[in-house]
Amino acid sequence: MAKPTRAKTFIEYAGAQVRRHRLRVGLTQEKLAEQCDFVPRYIQRIEAGKVDMPISTVVRLADALGVPPVSLFRPATSPKRVLGRPIKKAREAFR
Repeated sequence: MAKPTRAKTFIEYAGAQVRRHRLRVGLTQEKLAEQCDFVPRYIQRIEAGKVDMPISTVVRLADALGVPPVSLFRPATSPKRVLGRPIKKAREAFR
C-alpha cells in the first residue's frame, strides 16, 4: 500500500478536526451542512478526509462551528486517535 502523502494526511486531520468541533457544539452533520449551505454528503466527505477544502469552505465551517478557521488545523489535545490513526502520525504531517 502506498504511503499517504503529507497533503493527504493533513486533509484527513482537518476533517477529523471538523468532526471534533461539530460534536463539541452538538451539531449533526445535517445541521452543520444546513448552516453552511452544503449538502450533508459534503460534510460526511470532509470529515472522512476525502475533500481538499478550499479556504472559503474552511471559513464557512469555522463560522458555523464558532471557532477561528485556524482551529481546524491545530493538533488535537484530547482525542487519542484521529480517524483511526495515532495523533503522532497526524502531528508528523505538520513537520
